[in-house]
Amino acid sequence: MKFCCSSDITGYVLLQGRHYKLECVNRIYDEKNRTIWTRQLYGAQMALYESILASPHRTLNGDEADYFYVPVLDSCLITRSDDAPHLQMPEDLRLRSYHTLEYYRKAYDHIAQRYPYWNRTSGRDHIWFFSWDEGACYAPKEIWNSMMLVHWGNTNTKHEKSTTAYWADNWDDIPLDRRGNHPCFDPRKDLVLPAWKEPNPGAIWLKLWARPRINRTTLFYFNGNLGPAYEEGRREDTYSMGIRQKLAAEFGSTPNKQGKLGRQHTANVTVTYLKSEMYYEELASSIFCGVLPGDGWSGRMEDSMLQGCIPVIIQDGIFLPYENVLNYNSFAVRIQEDDIPNLIGVLQGMNETQIDFMLGNVRQIWQRFFYRDTMLLEAERQKKLFTEEEAAWSVEVSKLEEGDDVFATFIQVLHYKLYNDPWRQGLLQEKETGLPSICSKAS
Repeated sequence: MKFCCSSDITGYVLLQGRHYKLECVNRIYDEKNRTIWTRQLYGAQMALYESILASPHRTLNGDEADYFYVPVLDSCLITRSDDAPHLQMPEDLRLRSYHTLEYYRKAYDHIAQRYPYWNRTSGRDHIWFFSWDEGACYAPKEIWNSMMLVHWGNTNTKHEKSTTAYWADNWDDIPLDRRGNHPCFDPRKDLVLPAWKEPNPGAIWLKLWARPRINRTTLFYFNGNLGPAYEEGRREDTYSMGIRQKLAAEFGSTPNKQGKLGRQHTANVTVTYLKSEMYYEELASSIFCGVLPGDGWSGRMEDSMLQGCIPVIIQDGIFLPYENVLNYNSFAVRIQEDDIPNLIGVLQGMNETQIDFMLGNVRQIWQRFFYRDTMLLEAERQKKLFTEEEAAWSVEVSKLEEGDDVFATFIQVLHYKLYNDPWRQGLLQEKETGLPSICSKAS
Protein backbone atom coordinates (compact mmCIF):
# COMPACT_ATOMS: atom_id res chain seq x y z
CA MET A 1 0.00 0.00 0.00
CA LYS A 2 1.27 3.45 -0.92
CA PHE A 3 0.12 6.96 -0.19
CA CYS A 4 1.27 10.32 -1.43
CA CYS A 5 1.08 13.84 0.03
CA SER A 6 -0.90 15.98 -2.39
CA SER A 7 0.70 19.31 -1.60
CA ASP A 8 2.91 20.63 1.19
CA ILE A 9 2.38 24.34 0.56
CA THR A 10 -0.57 24.87 2.90
CA GLY A 11 1.26 23.36 5.86
CA TYR A 12 4.41 25.40 5.24
CA VAL A 13 2.52 28.69 5.03
CA LEU A 14 0.65 28.09 8.27
CA LEU A 15 3.72 26.93 10.17
CA GLN A 16 5.84 29.84 8.99
CA GLY A 17 3.15 32.34 9.90
CA ARG A 18 2.35 31.10 13.39
CA HIS A 19 2.33 33.79 16.07
CA TYR A 20 3.89 31.84 18.92
CA LYS A 21 6.52 29.15 18.88
CA LEU A 22 4.39 26.74 20.93
CA GLU A 23 1.46 26.81 18.50
CA CYS A 24 0.95 24.36 15.63
CA VAL A 25 3.77 22.04 16.70
CA ASN A 26 4.18 19.18 19.12
CA ARG A 27 7.75 20.07 20.10
CA ILE A 28 10.34 22.84 20.09
CA TYR A 29 14.07 22.84 20.92
CA ASP A 30 16.09 24.53 23.64
CA GLU A 31 19.36 26.42 23.18
CA LYS A 32 21.27 23.12 23.18
CA ASN A 33 18.96 21.62 20.57
CA ARG A 34 17.29 19.27 23.03
CA THR A 35 13.67 18.33 22.49
CA ILE A 36 10.93 20.03 24.49
CA TRP A 37 7.56 18.36 23.93
CA THR A 38 4.66 20.79 24.02
CA ARG A 39 1.16 20.41 25.45
CA GLN A 40 -0.28 21.49 22.12
CA LEU A 41 -3.68 19.80 22.26
CA TYR A 42 -3.80 19.50 18.49
CA GLY A 43 -0.30 18.09 18.05
CA ALA A 44 -1.62 14.91 16.44
CA GLN A 45 -1.74 16.73 13.12
CA MET A 46 2.02 17.25 13.10
CA ALA A 47 2.76 13.84 14.62
CA LEU A 48 0.82 12.03 11.89
CA TYR A 49 2.28 14.21 9.14
CA GLU A 50 5.86 13.51 10.23
CA SER A 51 5.20 9.79 10.46
CA ILE A 52 3.80 9.82 6.93
CA LEU A 53 6.85 11.68 5.62
CA ALA A 54 9.18 9.13 7.22
CA SER A 55 7.10 6.08 6.33
CA PRO A 56 8.17 3.41 3.81
CA HIS A 57 4.54 3.51 2.62
CA ARG A 58 5.07 7.00 1.23
CA THR A 59 5.64 7.49 -2.48
CA LEU A 60 6.42 10.54 -4.58
CA ASN A 61 4.83 8.87 -7.59
CA GLY A 62 1.14 9.74 -7.57
CA ASP A 63 0.40 7.12 -10.23
CA GLU A 64 1.23 4.30 -7.81
CA ALA A 65 -0.43 5.85 -4.76
CA ASP A 66 -3.50 4.22 -3.21
CA TYR A 67 -4.23 7.26 -1.03
CA PHE A 68 -3.43 10.96 -1.11
CA TYR A 69 -2.93 12.79 2.18
CA VAL A 70 -3.64 16.54 2.02
CA PRO A 71 -1.64 18.28 4.79
CA VAL A 72 -3.83 21.28 5.65
CA LEU A 73 -3.34 22.26 9.29
CA ASP A 74 -6.65 23.55 10.59
CA SER A 75 -5.49 23.83 14.20
CA CYS A 76 -2.69 26.14 13.11
CA LEU A 77 -5.13 28.26 11.12
CA ILE A 78 -7.88 28.54 13.72
CA THR A 79 -5.73 29.53 16.68
CA ARG A 80 -4.87 32.89 15.09
CA SER A 81 -7.39 33.31 12.31
CA ASP A 82 -9.19 36.21 13.99
CA ASP A 83 -6.13 38.46 14.38
CA ALA A 84 -3.62 37.39 11.72
CA PRO A 85 -3.73 39.70 8.66
CA HIS A 86 -1.88 37.27 6.40
CA LEU A 87 -4.62 34.66 6.89
CA GLN A 88 -7.27 36.97 5.37
CA MET A 89 -10.27 36.16 7.50
CA PRO A 90 -13.38 36.56 5.30
CA GLU A 91 -15.78 39.34 6.27
CA ASP A 92 -18.81 37.05 6.19
CA LEU A 93 -19.91 36.05 9.70
CA ARG A 94 -16.38 36.43 11.17
CA LEU A 95 -16.44 32.76 12.13
CA ARG A 96 -13.24 30.77 12.47
CA SER A 97 -15.22 27.73 11.37
CA TYR A 98 -16.23 29.44 8.12
CA HIS A 99 -12.65 30.60 7.61
CA THR A 100 -11.44 27.03 7.99
CA LEU A 101 -13.98 25.78 5.46
CA GLU A 102 -12.82 28.37 2.93
CA TYR A 103 -9.16 27.47 3.51
CA TYR A 104 -9.79 23.78 2.91
CA ARG A 105 -11.84 24.64 -0.16
CA LYS A 106 -8.89 26.58 -1.57
CA ALA A 107 -6.69 23.54 -0.99
CA TYR A 108 -9.29 21.46 -2.83
CA ASP A 109 -9.30 23.92 -5.74
CA HIS A 110 -5.51 23.71 -5.91
CA ILE A 111 -5.23 19.92 -6.03
CA ALA A 112 -8.31 19.39 -8.23
CA GLN A 113 -7.02 21.84 -10.84
CA ARG A 114 -3.31 21.07 -10.66
CA TYR A 115 -3.23 17.29 -10.24
CA PRO A 116 -5.00 14.54 -12.22
CA TYR A 117 -5.79 12.26 -9.27
CA TRP A 118 -8.81 13.91 -7.66
CA ASN A 119 -11.19 13.38 -10.55
CA ARG A 120 -10.10 9.76 -10.88
CA THR A 121 -12.21 8.81 -7.84
CA SER A 122 -14.08 12.06 -7.06
CA GLY A 123 -11.69 12.46 -4.14
CA ARG A 124 -12.57 9.19 -2.41
CA ASP A 125 -8.90 8.20 -2.13
CA HIS A 126 -7.93 11.54 -0.53
CA ILE A 127 -7.48 12.01 3.21
CA TRP A 128 -7.99 15.25 5.18
CA PHE A 129 -7.30 15.86 8.87
CA PHE A 130 -9.67 18.13 10.83
CA SER A 131 -8.20 18.21 14.33
CA TRP A 132 -10.14 21.12 15.80
CA ASP A 133 -12.81 20.77 18.48
CA GLU A 134 -15.71 19.75 16.22
CA GLY A 135 -13.67 18.01 13.57
CA ALA A 136 -15.00 17.91 10.01
CA CYS A 137 -18.37 19.51 10.80
CA TYR A 138 -17.27 22.46 8.69
CA ALA A 139 -15.65 20.56 5.85
CA PRO A 140 -16.57 22.11 2.48
CA LYS A 141 -19.09 20.06 0.52
CA GLU A 142 -16.60 19.56 -2.35
CA ILE A 143 -14.39 17.23 -0.29
CA TRP A 144 -16.98 15.21 1.63
CA ASN A 145 -16.41 12.11 -0.51
CA SER A 146 -12.93 11.91 1.00
CA MET A 147 -11.84 10.23 4.21
CA MET A 148 -11.87 12.58 7.20
CA LEU A 149 -9.49 12.13 10.11
CA VAL A 150 -10.90 13.77 13.22
CA HIS A 151 -10.91 13.69 17.02
CA TRP A 152 -14.67 14.37 17.09
CA GLY A 153 -16.80 11.55 15.70
CA ASN A 154 -20.21 13.21 15.99
CA THR A 155 -22.66 11.40 13.71
CA ASN A 156 -25.27 14.11 14.46
CA THR A 157 -27.82 11.43 15.24
CA LYS A 158 -28.55 13.06 18.61
CA HIS A 159 -26.56 16.29 18.70
CA GLU A 160 -27.62 17.66 15.34
CA LYS A 161 -26.27 21.19 15.56
CA SER A 162 -22.91 22.71 16.46
CA THR A 163 -22.00 21.61 19.97
CA THR A 164 -19.37 24.23 20.74
CA ALA A 165 -20.08 26.88 23.35
CA TYR A 166 -17.66 29.28 21.64
CA TRP A 167 -19.45 31.45 19.06
CA ALA A 168 -16.54 31.78 16.61
CA ASP A 169 -16.35 28.01 16.10
CA ASN A 170 -20.09 27.56 15.60
CA TRP A 171 -20.91 26.20 12.14
CA ASP A 172 -24.71 26.33 12.20
CA ASP A 173 -24.86 29.54 10.14
CA ILE A 174 -22.36 28.56 7.46
CA PRO A 175 -24.28 28.77 4.14
CA LEU A 176 -25.44 25.41 2.80
CA ASP A 177 -24.01 26.20 -0.61
CA ARG A 178 -20.57 26.13 1.06
CA ARG A 179 -20.90 23.35 3.61
CA GLY A 180 -23.65 21.23 2.15
CA ASN A 181 -25.69 19.10 4.54
CA HIS A 182 -23.22 16.43 5.65
CA PRO A 183 -22.79 15.16 9.24
CA CYS A 184 -19.62 15.82 11.20
CA PHE A 185 -18.53 12.18 10.93
CA ASP A 186 -19.46 9.23 8.73
CA PRO A 187 -18.27 5.94 10.29
CA ARG A 188 -18.47 4.19 6.91
CA LYS A 189 -15.55 6.20 5.53
CA ASP A 190 -14.01 8.38 8.26
CA LEU A 191 -11.74 7.64 11.22
CA VAL A 192 -11.39 9.14 14.68
CA LEU A 193 -7.72 9.33 15.66
CA PRO A 194 -6.42 9.76 19.22
CA ALA A 195 -5.42 13.23 20.35
CA TRP A 196 -1.81 14.14 21.05
CA LYS A 197 -0.46 13.48 24.54
CA GLU A 198 3.08 14.60 25.31
CA PRO A 199 5.43 12.65 27.61
CA ASN A 200 5.58 14.63 30.85
CA PRO A 201 8.92 15.23 32.60
CA GLY A 202 10.43 11.84 33.32
CA ALA A 203 7.70 10.20 31.22
CA ILE A 204 6.18 8.92 34.47
CA TRP A 205 2.84 8.06 32.92
CA LEU A 206 4.47 5.65 30.48
CA LYS A 207 4.78 3.29 33.45
CA LEU A 208 1.27 3.68 34.87
CA TRP A 209 -0.76 1.76 32.30
CA ALA A 210 0.30 -1.57 33.84
CA ARG A 211 -0.77 -0.73 37.42
CA PRO A 212 -2.66 -3.82 38.70
CA ARG A 213 -6.27 -3.95 39.81
CA ILE A 214 -5.36 -4.26 43.50
CA ASN A 215 -3.80 -0.78 43.41
CA ARG A 216 -6.83 0.83 41.79
CA THR A 217 -8.92 1.88 44.78
CA THR A 218 -11.07 4.63 43.22
CA LEU A 219 -14.16 3.26 41.49
CA PHE A 220 -14.74 6.22 39.13
CA TYR A 221 -12.63 9.30 38.38
CA PHE A 222 -13.17 12.47 36.41
CA ASN A 223 -11.17 15.67 36.75
CA GLY A 224 -11.95 18.61 34.46
CA ASN A 225 -13.93 21.77 33.86
CA LEU A 226 -17.44 21.28 35.23
CA GLY A 227 -19.07 24.49 34.03
CA PRO A 228 -20.49 27.63 35.63
CA ALA A 229 -21.48 26.05 38.96
CA TYR A 230 -17.80 25.88 39.93
CA GLU A 231 -14.97 28.36 40.41
CA GLU A 232 -13.18 29.14 37.13
CA GLY A 233 -15.68 26.96 35.28
CA ARG A 234 -16.79 27.70 31.76
CA ARG A 235 -19.59 30.24 32.01
CA GLU A 236 -21.69 28.82 29.16
CA ASP A 237 -24.48 26.42 30.10
CA THR A 238 -23.98 24.75 26.70
CA TYR A 239 -20.35 23.85 27.42
CA SER A 240 -19.92 20.06 27.10
CA MET A 241 -23.55 20.00 25.90
CA GLY A 242 -24.34 20.13 29.64
CA ILE A 243 -23.05 16.56 30.13
CA ARG A 244 -20.23 17.35 32.57
CA GLN A 245 -22.62 19.54 34.53
CA LYS A 246 -25.09 16.62 34.89
CA LEU A 247 -22.30 14.34 36.09
CA ALA A 248 -21.17 16.90 38.68
CA ALA A 249 -24.73 17.53 39.90
CA GLU A 250 -25.02 13.83 40.72
CA PHE A 251 -21.54 12.83 41.86
CA GLY A 252 -19.51 16.00 42.43
CA SER A 253 -16.90 15.35 45.13
CA THR A 254 -15.80 18.99 45.42
CA PRO A 255 -18.23 21.68 46.63
CA ASN A 256 -19.69 23.97 43.98
CA LYS A 257 -20.07 27.74 44.42
CA GLN A 258 -23.00 27.14 46.78
CA GLY A 259 -20.89 24.76 48.86
CA LYS A 260 -22.88 21.70 47.80
CA LEU A 261 -21.60 18.28 46.78
CA GLY A 262 -23.27 16.06 44.20
CA ARG A 263 -26.57 14.47 45.17
CA GLN A 264 -25.02 10.98 45.15
CA HIS A 265 -21.44 11.80 46.16
CA THR A 266 -19.61 8.86 47.69
CA ALA A 267 -16.13 8.16 49.03
CA ASN A 268 -14.72 6.09 46.17
CA VAL A 269 -15.97 8.36 43.36
CA THR A 270 -14.05 11.48 42.34
CA VAL A 271 -15.69 14.14 40.17
CA THR A 272 -13.80 17.38 40.62
CA TYR A 273 -12.72 20.55 38.84
CA LEU A 274 -9.60 21.01 40.99
CA LYS A 275 -6.41 20.63 38.99
CA SER A 276 -4.03 18.12 40.47
CA GLU A 277 -0.28 17.66 40.13
CA MET A 278 -1.03 13.96 40.71
CA TYR A 279 -3.50 13.75 37.84
CA TYR A 280 -1.82 10.80 36.10
CA GLU A 281 -1.38 8.96 39.40
CA GLU A 282 -5.04 9.50 40.25
CA LEU A 283 -6.12 8.12 36.89
CA ALA A 284 -3.88 5.10 37.39
CA SER A 285 -5.38 4.57 40.84
CA SER A 286 -8.87 4.28 39.36
CA ILE A 287 -10.80 1.41 37.80
CA PHE A 288 -13.13 3.49 35.64
CA CYS A 289 -12.43 6.95 34.18
CA GLY A 290 -14.93 9.36 32.65
CA VAL A 291 -14.77 10.23 28.96
CA LEU A 292 -16.98 13.27 28.44
CA PRO A 293 -16.89 15.97 25.76
CA GLY A 294 -15.45 19.42 26.25
CA ASP A 295 -16.07 22.04 23.60
CA GLY A 296 -16.33 19.20 21.13
CA TRP A 297 -13.70 16.51 21.76
CA SER A 298 -11.53 16.26 24.84
CA GLY A 299 -8.47 14.13 25.52
CA ARG A 300 -10.08 12.05 28.29
CA MET A 301 -10.20 8.85 26.25
CA GLU A 302 -6.46 9.01 25.74
CA ASP A 303 -5.87 9.84 29.41
CA SER A 304 -7.85 6.77 30.43
CA MET A 305 -6.14 4.38 28.04
CA LEU A 306 -2.62 5.62 28.73
CA GLN A 307 -3.11 5.15 32.48
CA GLY A 308 -4.68 1.69 32.11
CA CYS A 309 -8.13 2.82 33.28
CA ILE A 310 -11.39 1.50 31.78
CA PRO A 311 -13.00 4.36 29.81
CA VAL A 312 -16.60 5.23 30.67
CA ILE A 313 -17.97 7.08 27.65
CA ILE A 314 -20.87 9.49 28.10
CA GLN A 315 -21.63 11.19 24.77
CA ASP A 316 -24.47 9.83 22.67
CA GLY A 317 -23.99 9.30 18.94
CA ILE A 318 -20.34 10.39 19.06
CA PHE A 319 -17.56 7.98 18.07
CA LEU A 320 -14.27 7.75 19.96
CA PRO A 321 -10.90 6.77 18.43
CA TYR A 322 -11.21 3.64 16.25
CA GLU A 323 -14.71 2.95 17.54
CA ASN A 324 -15.83 1.94 14.05
CA VAL A 325 -12.85 -0.46 13.92
CA LEU A 326 -12.25 -1.90 17.41
CA ASN A 327 -14.64 -3.84 19.65
CA TYR A 328 -15.24 -1.18 22.29
CA ASN A 329 -17.43 -3.48 24.37
CA SER A 330 -14.32 -5.45 25.29
CA PHE A 331 -12.49 -2.58 26.99
CA ALA A 332 -14.88 0.37 27.51
CA VAL A 333 -18.29 1.14 28.97
CA ARG A 334 -20.91 3.36 27.33
CA ILE A 335 -23.46 5.15 29.47
CA GLN A 336 -26.33 7.03 27.83
CA GLU A 337 -26.52 10.69 28.76
CA ASP A 338 -30.00 10.21 30.26
CA ASP A 339 -28.66 7.38 32.44
CA ILE A 340 -26.04 9.50 34.24
CA PRO A 341 -27.91 9.23 37.57
CA ASN A 342 -27.53 5.41 37.33
CA LEU A 343 -23.80 5.54 36.49
CA ILE A 344 -22.38 4.27 39.77
CA GLY A 345 -25.03 1.58 40.07
CA VAL A 346 -24.07 0.28 36.61
CA LEU A 347 -20.36 0.21 37.48
CA GLN A 348 -20.94 -1.43 40.86
CA GLY A 349 -23.01 -4.09 39.11
CA MET A 350 -20.04 -5.32 37.09
CA ASN A 351 -18.37 -8.39 38.52
CA GLU A 352 -14.63 -8.82 39.06
CA THR A 353 -14.27 -11.14 36.07
CA GLN A 354 -15.70 -8.49 33.74
CA ILE A 355 -13.49 -5.79 35.24
CA ASP A 356 -10.31 -7.89 35.01
CA PHE A 357 -11.17 -8.79 31.41
CA MET A 358 -11.60 -5.14 30.41
CA LEU A 359 -8.52 -3.94 32.31
CA GLY A 360 -6.51 -6.66 30.58
CA ASN A 361 -7.72 -5.50 27.16
CA VAL A 362 -6.86 -1.88 27.98
CA ARG A 363 -3.33 -3.02 28.80
CA GLN A 364 -3.19 -4.93 25.50
CA ILE A 365 -4.11 -2.02 23.24
CA TRP A 366 -3.11 1.18 25.07
CA GLN A 367 -0.27 1.92 22.64
CA ARG A 368 -2.82 2.31 19.83
CA PHE A 369 -3.72 5.58 21.59
CA PHE A 370 -0.10 6.77 21.80
CA TYR A 371 2.05 8.44 19.12
CA ARG A 372 5.04 6.25 19.83
CA ASP A 373 6.30 6.36 16.24
CA THR A 374 6.78 10.12 16.45
CA MET A 375 8.59 9.77 19.78
CA LEU A 376 10.92 7.07 18.46
CA LEU A 377 11.77 9.11 15.36
CA GLU A 378 12.71 12.01 17.60
CA ALA A 379 14.58 9.75 20.03
CA GLU A 380 16.80 8.50 17.20
CA ARG A 381 17.60 12.06 16.16
CA GLN A 382 18.47 13.00 19.73
CA LYS A 383 20.68 9.93 20.24
CA LYS A 384 22.82 11.01 17.31
CA LEU A 385 23.33 14.43 18.90
CA PHE A 386 23.64 13.42 22.56
CA THR A 387 25.32 10.06 22.87
CA GLU A 388 25.99 10.26 26.63
CA GLU A 389 22.94 12.01 28.09
CA GLU A 390 19.76 10.46 26.82
CA ALA A 391 16.58 12.26 27.88
CA ALA A 392 14.26 10.45 30.30
CA TRP A 393 11.37 10.43 27.83
CA SER A 394 13.62 8.87 25.17
CA VAL A 395 14.79 6.15 27.55
CA GLU A 396 11.25 5.25 28.61
CA VAL A 397 9.78 5.28 25.09
CA SER A 398 12.61 3.08 23.83
CA LYS A 399 11.91 0.58 26.63
CA LEU A 400 8.33 -0.01 25.54
CA GLU A 401 7.51 -3.42 24.20
CA GLU A 402 6.88 -3.45 20.50
CA GLY A 403 3.23 -2.93 19.71
CA ASP A 404 0.95 -1.14 17.32
CA ASP A 405 0.75 2.59 18.02
CA VAL A 406 -1.46 5.27 16.45
CA PHE A 407 0.40 5.36 13.16
CA ALA A 408 0.60 1.58 12.81
CA THR A 409 -3.13 1.34 13.51
CA PHE A 410 -3.84 4.05 10.95
CA ILE A 411 -1.88 2.12 8.31
CA GLN A 412 -3.72 -1.10 9.20
CA VAL A 413 -7.09 0.62 8.79
CA LEU A 414 -6.07 2.01 5.40
CA HIS A 415 -4.82 -1.41 4.32
CA TYR A 416 -8.12 -3.00 5.26
CA LYS A 417 -10.16 -0.27 3.56
CA LEU A 418 -8.05 -0.61 0.43
CA TYR A 419 -9.53 -4.04 -0.27
CA ASN A 420 -12.94 -3.70 1.37
CA ASP A 421 -14.33 -0.25 0.53
CA PRO A 422 -17.14 -0.97 -1.95
CA TRP A 423 -16.16 1.85 -4.31
CA ARG A 424 -12.73 0.26 -4.85
CA GLN A 425 -14.02 -3.11 -5.97
CA GLY A 426 -14.27 -2.12 -9.61
CA LEU A 427 -10.71 -0.79 -9.54
CA LEU A 428 -9.22 -3.88 -7.94
CA GLN A 429 -11.00 -6.73 -9.72
CA GLU A 430 -8.26 -9.32 -10.26
CA LYS A 431 -5.49 -7.36 -8.53
CA GLU A 432 -3.55 -9.49 -6.04
CA THR A 433 -4.28 -8.17 -2.54
CA GLY A 434 -1.50 -9.77 -0.55
CA LEU A 435 -3.91 -10.06 2.40
CA PRO A 436 -4.89 -13.19 4.29
CA SER A 437 -8.40 -14.22 3.24
CA ILE A 438 -9.73 -13.49 6.74
CA CYS A 439 -9.05 -9.79 6.16
CA SER A 440 -11.40 -9.53 3.21
CA LYS A 441 -15.15 -9.21 3.48
CA ALA A 442 -15.44 -11.19 0.27
CA SER A 443 -14.22 -14.27 2.13
